Amino acid sequence: MDSYWAAVVWSLLPTVVVLGLFIFVLRSILRMDRTERRVYSKIEAEERAKRGLAQADGDQRAA
Repeated sequence: MDSYWAAVVWSLLPTVVVLGLFIFVLRSILRMDRTERRVYSKIEAEERAKRGLAQADGDQRAA
């Protein structure tokens, strides 16, 4: 019976590792996108303020 459970573990291990890597990569991509959008919005708001333009619609909701 021990060899059965060992076979089950060794069979599932690659799937679990690939799933973990997939989740890590996807989470990193989503975080990077969120951070990039936040920085881009900040830069855009600064440029609008320099030129004396009104805030963008997204800026008014975030403030």
